[in-house]
Formats: sequence, structure tokens, C-alpha cells
Amino acid sequence: MKMLIAIIKPFKLDAVREALADLGVQGMTVTEVRGFGRQKGHTELYRGAEYQVDLLPKVKLEVAVAPEMVDKAVDAILKSAKTGNIGDGKIFVYDLDQTVRIRTGETGIEAV
Repeated sequence: MKMLIAIIKPFKLDAVREALADLGVQGMTVTEVRGFGRQKGHTELYRGAEYQVDLLPKVKLEVAVAPEMVDKAVDAILKSAKTGNIGDGKIFVYDLDQTVRIRTGETGIEAV
């Protein structure tokens, strides 16, 4: 099993969710987060005053998938989350040692 963690722009969430659902991904965890990457935030104007926004709003998706689905899921996230602008986000892929469904006790891929 693999765990995909994607940090994306908030307005791209529905497109990514639909793309993953089309692949058959059955569940995901979504968390609203704030952070920065290489751009280190940006400057905004509010009522004529300029101020620095250091931590930008992002969405963190966590999805557990079978190893044979990793490339398809990564491609789906890339295509649906990309705007071509700075701050589009990142995708991280981790090994997932064990998964257990609490309700039934199923383990491994059956638990997802």
C-alpha cells in the first residue's frame, strides 16, 4: 500500500476529488492547512496599505492506494491541480505498512 499526500490550492479541491473518484479511489482525508514553499508568501494590498502574507492557505489530501494505482493517482492529481503558477503544491508518496478498518477488523488493501 502507498499513502499519497498532496498539498494543493483550495479552489482545486473539487477537481482533484472528482479525478480521483473517476479512478475508483474510495476515500480521502482533507485538511485545511497553511504554509509556504519557495515563494515564501506574497505581498497584498489592503485599503492602500501593503502587508506580507507569509503563510498561504492550502488543502492537504491524504489518500491510501494500492501500489498499482500510484502512478494513475499521481497523474490525476497533477492534471487536475495544475494551474501553471507558483504555489500549485506538491505530492508526496509514502510506503504504508499496515491498514486496519476499525469497524470490521479488515487489514491491508481490503481495509481501504
